[in-house]
Amino acid sequence: MTDRPPKTVILVTGGSGLVGSAIRHVIDTEPVGSRFGMREGEDWVFMSSKDVDLRDKAATLAYFAKMRPTYIIHLAAVVGGLFANMAASLNFLRDNMLINDAVLHSAHECDVKKVVSCLSTCIFPDTVEYPLTEGKVHLGPPHESNFGYAYAKRMVDVQNRAYFKQFSRQYTSVIPTNVFGPGDNYDLESAHVIPALIHRCYLAKRAGTPFVVSGTGKPLRQFIYSRDLAKLIIWTLRSYDEVAPVILSPSEDDELSIKQVADSVVAAVGLETEYTFDSTRADGQFRKPASNAKLLQLIKEDGGFEFTPFQRAMKESVHWFIANVESGARVRRQAQ
Repeated sequence: MTDRPPKTVILVTGGSGLVGSAIRHVIDTEPVGSRFGMREGEDWVFMSSKDVDLRDKAATLAYFAKMRPTYIIHLAAVVGGLFANMAASLNFLRDNMLINDAVLHSAHECDVKKVVSCLSTCIFPDTVEYPLTEGKVHLGPPHESNFGYAYAKRMVDVQNRAYFKQFSRQYTSVIPTNVFGPGDNYDLESAHVIPALIHRCYLAKRAGTPFVVSGTGKPLRQFIYSRDLAKLIIWTLRSYDEVAPVILSPSEDDELSIKQVADSVVAAVGLETEYTFDSTRADGQFRKPASNAKLLQLIKEDGGFEFTPFQRAMKESVHWFIANVESGARVRRQAQ
């Protein structure tokens, strides 16, 4: 399985999702041969669940053998918001462990040169000294609200280390903070905080009904724009040589409260009425600031990086949602 096609094939699992579509956007819009653009001889393949069920190890291996990737960016996962994770922790654990094992095993069998897998800050311990750093991933159990998904994602780091120790494979991972942007999942039953707020605010404005935000609005989060993350993942693929994970995020000083996020959503959507918080709903983890010191040190040596301002990223995200909501793309249209 080591014979390769003439081109360098970069296979992106989860290619139709939020981060996958952002990578496609960057590859399509950045100048060819530039820092984040497509390079000569590259063939980028964006696969989705329609191509193969990655929980099926045999089907995954057959697909990889057919595509013969040189590199893999592994984004595919079964994901959901706070309440979805709380309701189906076993499903998130089993499905994601099956996906990750099939992808890494098939990459090894097909002699893939490098795999970059995407994790999440939810893998970190619930009780830990802040800020979060790459060395603290395994220092305690994750928050109870999403422990199934978190443990499945943690195991990717364990597998990466094992593949390196036994076979010298260059499999690594990135840990972004909360991602949002065009192409997000706006389904009200499974969306994360920003797309859920955008969708609910849009419905409230259209129907003239109250906009109610779940929780107190006090928890703090770091957010990264999907197109910024896409560029940093491309940088990781091309320039980052460690097996240990790297956190991809704006500074911990850029934490925002859920209320600040809701205010930004309201402004971008153009809702002119007051909105309220439902403090009877769970807030989840209060804060989990992550340090991007490792990223900044490494990328400074490679030209630096400028993050998109949050307000601009929010406006672009809302614009995409409003332009696409009626098409139903990744949006479940239902009453508020």
